[in-house]
Amino acid sequence: MANAPHPEGSPGSWLHQDLHWLFARLKQGLATAESAAVREHGMTLWGYTVLMAIVEAPASSQLALAQAVSVDKSKLVLILDELESAGLVRRRPDPADRRARIIEVTTEGSHALKAARAAIEAIEDRLLADLAPSARNSLQSALQHLVGEPIARVEDGRPHETACAPDSA
Repeated sequence: MANAPHPEGSPGSWLHQDLHWLFARLKQGLATAESAAVREHGMTLWGYTVLMAIVEAPASSQLALAQAVSVDKSKLVLILDELESAGLVRRRPDPADRRARIIEVTTEGSHALKAARAAIEAIEDRLLADLAPSARNSLQSALQHLVGEPIARVEDGRPHETACAPDSA
């Protein structure tokens, strides 16, 4: 490509400056390593994510849980089916609404999640090993910030709202 700032694939190339590609490459690499790690504990990556969400903040409904983990509610049902079949969660009728289900992590699910989390942390530590602790903290803080309002704003096509109020005359 004649107008590319650097040869394709080099760290200064357009490809390596594109956030989508950078995040996609990181996600691909992490998914490969982490899928194998969580599979050893009887779950998929989505199952792991859902299990973490249930443990950290039990949702009042499956719809609330689907929204919390950013997954379609029909896919969530399949994930919960897998987790339940593996003995990691149980669903029981909600006494307040018989149509709804309360999702609970089993003792086995709690143990599997802790073991899977330790394996994931080891993978993340290997990935980030070349970064200074301050850089690791900055990266995590920046990512946590970006998955909040900034990505919601981009998804919705809203303009950036500045902290400064417009001048009024």
